Amino acid sequence: MVSIVAVALLLLFLLIGLPIYLALGFLALLLFWYEGTPLISLPQLVVDHLNSETLIAIPLFVIAATFMQRGGVAGALIDCAQAWVGRARGGLAIVSVVACTIFAAICGSSVATAVAIGSVLIPAMIQNKYENHFALGTVGAAGTLGILIPPSLAMIVYAVVAEESVPRLFLAGVIPGLMQAGMFILFIMFYSRVRDYPIEPAMPRDRFVTVNIRAIPALFIPIIVLGGIYSGIVTVTEAAGLAALVAIVQGTMVYSGVKPNQIIDSLAESIKLTASIVFIIFAALAFGHWITSAGIAELLVNYVRSLQLAQWQFLLFVNVLMLFLGMFLEVFAIILIVLPLILPILKELDISLVHFAIVMTINMEIALISPPIGLNLFVLSSVAKQPVGTAIRGILPYLLLMLVLLGLVTYIPEISLWLPNLVYGKSQ
Repeated sequence: MVSIVAVALLLLFLLIGLPIYLALGFLALLLFWYEGTPLISLPQLVVDHLNSETLIAIPLFVIAATFMQRGGVAGALIDCAQAWVGRARGGLAIVSVVACTIFAAICGSSVATAVAIGSVLIPAMIQNKYENHFALGTVGAAGTLGILIPPSLAMIVYAVVAEESVPRLFLAGVIPGLMQAGMFILFIMFYSRVRDYPIEPAMPRDRFVTVNIRAIPALFIPIIVLGGIYSGIVTVTEAAGLAALVAIVQGTMVYSGVKPNQIIDSLAESIKLTASIVFIIFAALAFGHWITSAGIAELLVNYVRSLQLAQWQFLLFVNVLMLFLGMFLEVFAIILIVLPLILPILKELDISLVHFAIVMTINMEIALISPPIGLNLFVLSSVAKQPVGTAIRGILPYLLLMLVLLGLVTYIPEISLWLPNLVYGKSQ
């Protein structure tokens, strides 16, 4: 009975517009108070969970993303992508997918990727007579690659909760991420031909050489980050620190998008974004602890056992659940609420935690562009000064493509497991 009331209260808090961290945090306090649990133990409990070296990578990657977005790194990557693929029909849309893919390999955030690329390419596409909804939808969908292509902030949080290897999770996202980018590009090529979008003129040779040389420092960032991790030279957290340092240097000295007097403002923006993520994690951990201590997880496991579901049936159920939750909740909240509940069931059904990480991440990608709460939709409509409805219209075909990708990755585990198994061997 209490659990039903808790779910009803959570939905009520969200419907009245309470921020997700307040909704979860206040609900957790009410539940602990109702059960007579000393509230003084709650902060210590959450701090113990947050005291993780891996989680330190989150603010460092956020700093890197902020300085790359503001510092001119995104512009250099866009110019480089345009030099190589901009001549195709619908070239600017293809450039947005390629640029988002490269930028995602640096920053780990979907919203940062969408904003960095969208602020440059959406106005350019609209100016070149691309339809508004297509421009917003393309960048919004491609921006979701920020949490699938490594490094990924969402995967870092997943790894902490599931006690799984971060490098293994990062590798698992590579092939699905490239598949997603490839599916988007094929759709763009087809749609651009149907709508007769313009073909960009060839870039002069001297300009081609110049933009490629200018992009070299930016392209070194993913090499430093991912190369450092997989060579074993640095940990994930140390790689995040390197990414932040290199991004600051490039943003202020190489591309000079951030002036010396703007460094403090950029750091403050990074801290603000990090704080919002940490508050959500804090509140979700408290709520998740109540779920566990109240025995709800055990009841759920026993119920699933009684249903005798096969792997494919359970995965279908969880996908539908996460797609529904993704319409209303934030990415980190879904991971921190759903994952602790179903971890015992995943182990019971012998479902790989690495494979499921990618299934969950693709669901979170879809959540970022799913109305009514999809964050990328609101961010890009603000950047482009277009109605949210325009973004929703443009995102629909990409949503269908991502659902196809979700089905493929869910039921063909080798798509996500082949690369990490090749590098590290099969996980036990």
